[in-house]
Amino acid sequence: MAATYDDNNIFARILRNEIPNNTVLEDEHVLSFHDISPQRPVHALVIPKAAYADLTSFAETASDAEIVAFVRALGKVARATGVADDGYRIICNTGENGHQEVPHLHFHIVGGGSTGPMLRRQDS
Repeated sequence: MAATYDDNNIFARILRNEIPNNTVLEDEHVLSFHDISPQRPVHALVIPKAAYADLTSFAETASDAEIVAFVRALGKVARATGVADDGYRIICNTGENGHQEVPHLHFHIVGGGSTGPMLRRQDS
């Protein structure tokens, strides 16, 4: 089932300047800002400025310019936050089983120390 975009989600409100943010990078297509509840010493979010509910909708309908800008922004944010040389993790939660909490596509860039193992085995 496709995700539904909610125009009142927190990231849409940030994009409308209704909620302040600590900007890392901004261009025509992308906004990146520090997470207000960081899970690692460095924790930035990268979001498209257009209304995409999740990665699936973005991959299917975003323009080439939006996709290129988004991917390039991931590297630029890693460099700007100082984690590019030591290593970092990029996380994108999609859908209910992926534990996506905000229905606006967003990637987390976390680093500044060990991010731990990728996943732990979960017994069924």
